[in-house]
Amino acid sequence: MDKVFTKPITKQFEFDEDVAAVFDDMLERSIPFYKEVIELTCNVIYTHTKVDAKIVDLGCSTANTLLSLDKKSRKTYRLKGVDNAEAMLHLARQKAQAYGAQIELVNEDITQAILENEDVIIANYMLQFIRPLQRASFVQKIYDGLNDDGLFIFSEKIVFEDKVLNKQMIDLYYDFKRTQGYSDFEIAQKREALENVLIPYTEEENRAMLRSVGFQTIETIFKWGNFATFIAKKRV
Repeated sequence: MDKVFTKPITKQFEFDEDVAAVFDDMLERSIPFYKEVIELTCNVIYTHTKVDAKIVDLGCSTANTLLSLDKKSRKTYRLKGVDNAEAMLHLARQKAQAYGAQIELVNEDITQAILENEDVIIANYMLQFIRPLQRASFVQKIYDGLNDDGLFIFSEKIVFEDKVLNKQMIDLYYDFKRTQGYSDFEIAQKREALENVLIPYTEEENRAMLRSVGFQTIETIFKWGNFATFIAKKRV
């Protein structure tokens, strides 16, 4: 069970062994409708792709989305996960072995990953950790790495342009975390640890970034408060 922030923090947030050990619990208790978003993502991919599709998950952590795809699919997907946290990949490998899933797992900086002829690129709650000055160029690399009609699916924490609404959404989110068993101290500790590490955009800023690199079909397929899941299709 996630108890990472029950003690005073001594550093900014990082995906180290302590976080990896409780990460699945942290995700389910910190992200509204986490499992439902994975299920929706997998359903969209399954209905859109053909047999032998190439699918890569950037920032795959413990491979929950890839494992769900492997379990759901009767197609022979070529699944690959990329993450720079070896502690996360260690758990991902254990889970893949336990479920008999064929997933290539690579320890690499996601911004340096080779993306070529991909049918689907996934990035769940990951772009927000890339510095804004690098984010657009990285999304350009994602666009260039997709096949025609390929999908880029990503989920992000977002901010609202209206400051009052934004504050209200944050308060509602903290209420959600309290219902999941997190204390006010833990909530405050994590907020401080993520300061200047997690930098979210507004929904429109995300859309504008996608348009700027060439995506024309852009939809929000899920939204809860200050969390959103986007799908962008490459058309040439």
